[in-house]
Amino acid sequence: MSKVKVGIIGTGNIGSDLMMKLARSEVLELTTVMGVDPSSRGMQRAKRDGYQVFENGIDGLLQYPNSVDILFDATSANAHIHNAQVAKKLGKQMIDLTPAAIGPFIVPPVNLGAHLDTDNVNLVTCGGQATIPIIHAINKVECVEYAEIVATISSKSAGPGTRANIDEFTETTAKAIEVVGGAKKGKAIIILNPAEPPIMMRDTVHAIVNNNQVNQELVADSIYKMVEKVQSYVPGYKLRTEPIFEDNKITVFLEIEGAGHYLPKYAGNLDIMTSAAVKVAEEFAKHRMETIV
Repeated sequence: MSKVKVGIIGTGNIGSDLMMKLARSEVLELTTVMGVDPSSRGMQRAKRDGYQVFENGIDGLLQYPNSVDILFDATSANAHIHNAQVAKKLGKQMIDLTPAAIGPFIVPPVNLGAHLDTDNVNLVTCGGQATIPIIHAINKVECVEYAEIVATISSKSAGPGTRANIDEFTETTAKAIEVVGGAKKGKAIIILNPAEPPIMMRDTVHAIVNNNQVNQELVADSIYKMVEKVQSYVPGYKLRTEPIFEDNKITVFLEIEGAGHYLPKYAGNLDIMTSAAVKVAEEFAKHRMETIV
């Protein structure tokens, strides 16, 4: 099978983990890595592995526009504004792993087939990727009036990009809880936990539905099926307990263990983003190849 050429913008933890995941893809071929720090571990790794490397970020692609078909942006919300403009100018599809939220939200088990021809899609945040599938699963059975999520991650897995985008994280996640998850009102909280040894990513979903006599069996079944869908591309995604029901309130506790490809296994918050990005890109690639045929 021929592969679709892809490139990564950003050579931090997320970009480096993407490099390793893309090497395993049957439909995506990583050709180009773009960064601005030649001394970074990610840039050094990209050079060592033989990829085309641009040290002036996405601007390097202006001279070699045929190098890639699909781009991953693993930089920051602010940097994404410029990156998106260049990608659009070059006619490249962009998968945004920052919380910039310029394009429509994509959460694979909820709306993977949507926006296949859109030039820029946004993967929300790590907290959004972990919790929105659960909110959507609940909303399929009972109307969710309010959903609040608390994402707790290890301080060690929160790099400069994550720390600089805390406000964007809460705003983008809350909006996506409503737009993709289906809740009428959403709220998001993120906690950086400094515990040693580092904790796994943990997420809590609190949902209030408009029915005081919740069909617990149907809701639980919907949640379990959704967990299986997420596990198909994030094997370390799991429920910590069975869903908890109290009148019209439903609480779900999650834990995400990373695959350990490049990042430590406790960095599930980063792993779920890169796993979702590859999942979306593979769907885009298949659609592209079907369209060409």
